[in-house]
Amino acid sequence: MASKAFNRRHFLGGAAAVLAAPSVGLAQGANVLKFVPQTDVAVLDPVWTTTYPTRDHGFLVFDTLFGMDGQYRMSPQMLDGALTGDDGKLWTLTLRDGLKFHDGSRVLARDCVASIRRWGARDAFGQALMAATDDLSAPDDKTIRFRLKYPFPLLPDALGKSSPSMCAIMPERLAQTAPTERITEMVGSGPYKFLVADRVPGALMAYQRFADYVPRASGTPDWSAGPKVAHFERVEWRIMPDANTVLGAIRNGEIDWWYTPDADLLPAVRRLRDVTTKVIDPTGWISTMRLNHLVPPFDNPALRRAVLSFVSQSEFMQAQTNEPELWKDGVGIFCPGTPLANDAGMEALTKPRDIGAAKEAIAAAGYKGEKVVVLGASDIAASRALSDIGADLLKKMGFNVDYQLSDWGTLVQRRAKTEPVEQGGWNVYHTFWSGTDMFTPAGHAFLRANGRSAGPGWPTIPGLETLRDDWFKAPDLAAQKEIARRIQTLAFQDVPYVPLGQRFFPTSYRNNLTGVLNGNPVFWNVRRG
Repeated sequence: MASKAFNRRHFLGGAAAVLAAPSVGLAQGANVLKFVPQTDVAVLDPVWTTTYPTRDHGFLVFDTLFGMDGQYRMSPQMLDGALTGDDGKLWTLTLRDGLKFHDGSRVLARDCVASIRRWGARDAFGQALMAATDDLSAPDDKTIRFRLKYPFPLLPDALGKSSPSMCAIMPERLAQTAPTERITEMVGSGPYKFLVADRVPGALMAYQRFADYVPRASGTPDWSAGPKVAHFERVEWRIMPDANTVLGAIRNGEIDWWYTPDADLLPAVRRLRDVTTKVIDPTGWISTMRLNHLVPPFDNPALRRAVLSFVSQSEFMQAQTNEPELWKDGVGIFCPGTPLANDAGMEALTKPRDIGAAKEAIAAAGYKGEKVVVLGASDIAASRALSDIGADLLKKMGFNVDYQLSDWGTLVQRRAKTEPVEQGGWNVYHTFWSGTDMFTPAGHAFLRANGRSAGPGWPTIPGLETLRDDWFKAPDLAAQKEIARRIQTLAFQDVPYVPLGQRFFPTSYRNNLTGVLNGNPVFWNVRRG
């Protein structure tokens, strides 16, 4: 039976290195899937951070109420169904039978309510949903009820989003942890259990198939929607920072799947007859430069505009890959090729670059030579390329740059600091966002401009917040598109971040693997064929 998209007016449902060293051992000999991620997982809590390795770890361990298919449609996942009423202001969600957490306890509605509340305090889309919510309750063990202040038809899209931060359902006792604190105990209800005793930071993450997981009985596996059938008894993430070591390991069958081969090694990987290399995420990744609005000098919008005026997206993209088919420039605030992508204000990015004008602009803005701390990740080649170019660009403009490299995990922890640079703070970092994160204002974290409640960078731009609220209440797509143009115009004026282009990252896996799904790297449906 084919999986159905979510219809917001009708009831849906079922019934109504060794470790770190070069040799990692042959993958084919056991019921073990060996995967090499981009980098290690520094933070285990998929609600606390927006990093993609943590999101991918989260989908192994946790489940979500809704799932998203390849057409970006939502359907029930942990739910048996969903019912709307009161002109869209009442939502009643019913849990499936047989759901259990990894500690053996039943998944109850109150666990879901607590999980939604914690997630809704941190996630951009979740914050919008909670702002629309008058009351969220669990009237019985299987029922989750939203009473809304006004209709919020995107409720399934929020609860089922596959981008960070996912609405991970966890036991109430864990979900009652303050949103500002990290959860370290990994108890979910997903298809795999996290093996904390096997974890070796910087070398290994391991997961065991959860015997009591009950996949959906119907539907087709597609992105995060449909049945999540775990075929491997164990999944291992091998952290291998040296790309040449990974190349040798996948060639020799010592690993099964290399998530993002380095750009300069792609030709060599493509020559391997026993390895498939392809793009599985058609929305790509949007490269960004994030400026810290809390501390000088980029608390000054004129200086942020000066940086925007001197950015060349093609330069940032070419630093990552020499294959033109794997990147695009001319990228605005919304993901290219999606309904809200538009050309409003794009001259800020597309006009000729002028170093003289850029230097004059920062002088006119009153730059006083303050140190500009640029954080860079040394263990992810594509990220390192972005930060190298960004640091050099700022130096050329005349900024007093202090370029500080670390591994990505350390950078993630460092970027959470709100203190001045003299106290360990920062001014600039570069990162990627999945194109799915930038479809709309709903999940676009870098468009949040509500100060310290926003993500690292913490912009305060009331006009953006107002336009975002207007977008949620827009009556149709035409109205949404018009608001999106105004959002982009204002974003290029006040610069919550700088878009740097769109990049497509191929993934590589041994040909004896079947069932690798499009979208995020997920580990259900994959088997050795």
